[in-house]
Amino acid sequence: MLIVSSLVILAILLFLWEPIRADIIALTIPIILVLLEPWSQINIDQALSGFANPATITVLAMFILSEGIQRSGLVQILGDKIVQLTSGKESRQLGIIVGLAGPIAGIINNTPVVAIFIPMIKNLARKTKTSPSKLLIPLSYASMMGGMLTLVGTSTNLLASDISARLIGHSFSMFEFTQLGIVILVIGSLYLVTLGRHLIPERIKPEQYDDLIEEYEMIDYLTEVVIEENSPLAGKIVGPALEELDFEFDLVQIIRSGKQFMEPLDAKSLQPGDHLIIRTNRETLLKMIETEGLKLIPDKAKVTEEKLESPTQGQNLVETVITNGSFLEGQTLAEINFLARYDATVLAIRRGSTLAHSRMEDITLKAGDVLLLLVTEKTLERLRHNRNFIIAYEINPTDYRQSKIPIALGIISTVVALAVFEIIPIVISAIAGVIAMVLTDCVKPNEMYEAVNWEVIFLLASLIPLGIALEETGTAQYIAQHLINMIDSFPPIIALGVFYILTALLTNIISNNASVILMTPIAVDAALQLGANPFSFILVVTFAASTAFLTPIGYQTNLMVYGPGGYKFKDFMIAGAPLQLLLAIATPLFIYLFWGV
Repeated sequence: MLIVSSLVILAILLFLWEPIRADIIALTIPIILVLLEPWSQINIDQALSGFANPATITVLAMFILSEGIQRSGLVQILGDKIVQLTSGKESRQLGIIVGLAGPIAGIINNTPVVAIFIPMIKNLARKTKTSPSKLLIPLSYASMMGGMLTLVGTSTNLLASDISARLIGHSFSMFEFTQLGIVILVIGSLYLVTLGRHLIPERIKPEQYDDLIEEYEMIDYLTEVVIEENSPLAGKIVGPALEELDFEFDLVQIIRSGKQFMEPLDAKSLQPGDHLIIRTNRETLLKMIETEGLKLIPDKAKVTEEKLESPTQGQNLVETVITNGSFLEGQTLAEINFLARYDATVLAIRRGSTLAHSRMEDITLKAGDVLLLLVTEKTLERLRHNRNFIIAYEINPTDYRQSKIPIALGIISTVVALAVFEIIPIVISAIAGVIAMVLTDCVKPNEMYEAVNWEVIFLLASLIPLGIALEETGTAQYIAQHLINMIDSFPPIIALGVFYILTALLTNIISNNASVILMTPIAVDAALQLGANPFSFILVVTFAASTAFLTPIGYQTNLMVYGPGGYKFKDFMIAGAPLQLLLAIATPLFIYLFWGV
């Protein structure tokens, strides 16, 4: 018990500190458990059981099924209707976004729902002159609560169902807890459109949002200069010339005879009279003017969005969000050679409310970071289909397979129906649905692998053995006994509330899947020692694990909106704490009313 408890504590600390990616941390756990088999009670078959677990395979399949809906453009069509329905009123926008995101997240996985809605909300905010900050936290919260409507709404539900089947012989049916999910979604939605909306600040002001250069405070960092006749740069090739300069700056564009040139620029020669748009700070700019024969043009020095963009030549400013599980996480722009890899110039990096304009090549990227890029149409097309990014805002949305909408909906409906009527297990119907999506061209074969969030899959598969070890060694029973000793004099419904709070606090620090794996065995043992209904305790842990409202790091949808909303860390605490408290009361109460204790 001491060894397994120490491993659990170490895992939590590493997930919180994250010296390396979370999925790599998780992958080491089965290895350690096998090496410590005499004490962990986990053999090699149990250590690898997570990779063959029905929950893991079902989650993998649901990512691909969600991709079929996403590629059809159904949600984007609904988004376009929002603009027409809301008439630019923020309260209406908020109500419709929460009202759409929640139920949709009950049908397809909540993570792709947020990925689809982010660019839609950014476009909506720009068109209607509202702040995206007021809409993105509610989007994340609504998708979390909507994920609790059905078995397939989130990976946490599928995992909890599998653990429940192993511990008490009762797996979840498709709509096992839908009535509770509806109650929680209604309560949470009412909070978001009333008190909650007043607690969420406008980090990105509507007046800023008219111009990305202004929003990212680039006015003081982008300047247009001209190469003079006596400049030492005249006649030189861009690549070698820039390497010789000992300045921290980027060459964004060359303008020659009214024509704009952008990356790749390394092979181009510089000529007297060329106009250069460069990104640097004022101090460096003054030094370059003095030593490199550059000249400011007073009436043109200020660089605007219109000056940078050239629709005729396919040049656009775009915001891209680093996705959870992206290979860019933990690396710098220099390490991945971003400029050469993507032919895109990084103008600024936003992390929450913090903006970086200099030394960007040395910044270690994290999920949720937003990169402001100047790209060509060719590069933009590549980024659209790159799962390492979400295009947060773009002028021309990508083409969707709208003719496939009825087919994709039919496949999803069939998968759900087969599981609901217990004709075949959910894992088999989900795999069959994947095959149907590919055969009907709703999802291309190469898109199938790109659609899967492999970090989630490896986390699930690797952490499941840790939950088994908690049970096999008696650690869960031991912890449960000490918790019961503290709350033994209180009614069982109070015990439900305690487990909700403990799980919710834990899931705000580590992943939702990790918290449900660690807390469910303890909750079941506590229920058995109290003589209470263990299924109710499993449900309270399951729901609490999907309500990480207090931090941007507790749930991946929070991370996804953190940068695009320009939020501060405390914004989640301020907006989420009342909701967390509200659901800490409502969830145990309605579990008691529906299932008893």
